[in-house]
Amino acid sequence: MSFLNKLIVSALPIVPKALVGQFSRRYIAGVTLQDAVRVIRDLNGKRLMATMDLLGEDIHEESQAAGMKSSLIQMFETIKRSNLDSNVSVKLSQLGLRIDKNVCFENVRSIVEEARKLGNFVRIDMEDSTTTNDTIEIYKRLRERGFENVGIVIQAYLKRSDADIRALVKLKANFRICKGIYIESSDIAYQDRDDIRRNFVLLVRTIIENGCYVGIATHDEYLVEKSYDLIQRNSLDRSRYEFQMLLGVREALRDKILSDGHRLRVYVPYGEQWYAYSMRRLKENPQIAGYIMKALFSPNGN
Repeated sequence: MSFLNKLIVSALPIVPKALVGQFSRRYIAGVTLQDAVRVIRDLNGKRLMATMDLLGEDIHEESQAAGMKSSLIQMFETIKRSNLDSNVSVKLSQLGLRIDKNVCFENVRSIVEEARKLGNFVRIDMEDSTTTNDTIEIYKRLRERGFENVGIVIQAYLKRSDADIRALVKLKANFRICKGIYIESSDIAYQDRDDIRRNFVLLVRTIIENGCYVGIATHDEYLVEKSYDLIQRNSLDRSRYEFQMLLGVREALRDKILSDGHRLRVYVPYGEQWYAYSMRRLKENPQIAGYIMKALFSPNGN
């Protein structure tokens, strides 16, 4: 399957955009904010929480970053008005990190402040390793300003992640743990699947044992089962953790986690940058191509 997935991805540049759109329909809500609202309302009706994710990153003009900030604030207002069970994720490169770190900080501070006023939460996504230090620094600055309604993402394939988490648990940080999808060198990132899995479990255990909240973001059944073990062993209350998955990916596993009595949050991306996002995600994680192809030809979509 791995070879087939890579073959599918290698052919993407010659695939018509409309066909890529067919591939993407399952895991991107659409182009508009109302598309995201519609999808999240349906998920909420199935007892699933959501995270709204506006596509677009690596912005290099302050005016564009300001526009993103306004759009993200509008998302919180819409969530409140629509009575949705959803928070919002942000990428610092869409808020000016590549331009000026202080500009980025002020943009994200405004968003987190508005979210706090509306009783909501901001998840700061982690991007490639060139942004890791700055992302953690900005997160710490927000916490120093007294913001509790903000969380961070740590990637299990980075060798530094254990040290990062041991530092952040002292702040009682709210974590999202994922494997990581960016292509990184073996100097800084584990390349072997078993090493990544082992580190993922270690990180989740460290977070739980230090009394912090953890979002367990995985589509890997092995990691789901290992997380179940940690939850049971630590008698972890449902209010201290959640599972997280991408829209349209491994829905049968998603439904099983929910039926097993755990809370689950679905990441719901939308926006005009859907094509660039789709191409990047498929190239960075060929396994998703396999999931999508299976979904396209499976009668029940799983």
